[in-house]
Amino acid sequence: MFTGIIEELGHVRSVEKRGENARIVIEARTITEDGHDGDSIAVNGVCLTALETTPESFAADVSKETLLRSTLGSLRTGSPVNLERAVTPATRLGGHLVQGHVDARESFFKRESWRIVDLSLRVPKEIGRYLVFKGSIAVEGISLTIANLTDDYFEVAIIPKTLEVTNFSRLQPGDEVNLEVDVIAKYVERMLAAQIPGAKSALT
Repeated sequence: MFTGIIEELGHVRSVEKRGENARIVIEARTITEDGHDGDSIAVNGVCLTALETTPESFAADVSKETLLRSTLGSLRTGSPVNLERAVTPATRLGGHLVQGHVDARESFFKRESWRIVDLSLRVPKEIGRYLVFKGSIAVEGISLTIANLTDDYFEVAIIPKTLEVTNFSRLQPGDEVNLEVDVIAKYVERMLAAQIPGAKSALT
């Protein structure tokens, strides 16, 4: 479990194809300070298991399913990646509950560069019902608030600090990003579906 508060901007050192799967090695220093093999680390919002952890890097195996469903399949040597360690009982919940399970990926079609950058993304049909105005969404693993919402698109506002410490400063219109909706909405849907005959849930 994560909070969507990025701790470090790492960089991909290497990507090794292993059949339909892959192993990636990521350069990092902050999140590896107390790191151990087996730790959960969110990479661009995808929960991965750390392997071969050193003070300056860690490796992770990525399955075919994850490569297809997320943007990790497009990572290359030098790609910047958002990193966050899993929460502990003493962690401050500065963002919202993030599982590290990507629900959809989408390219954003507009970026307005003011002091606070506005990003506009189309609403993927599989997650539209979970989005609410002023609700939470994780974009590339970053906890953000939906600032505007229509049936076709939603907008999020990125403050300068977030641009500085994440990969958002490198993204351009047309680039794909990982999206994860608030898991609480999924559980509410599941519970309501159980009480309404014929109702369907995304979790069934």
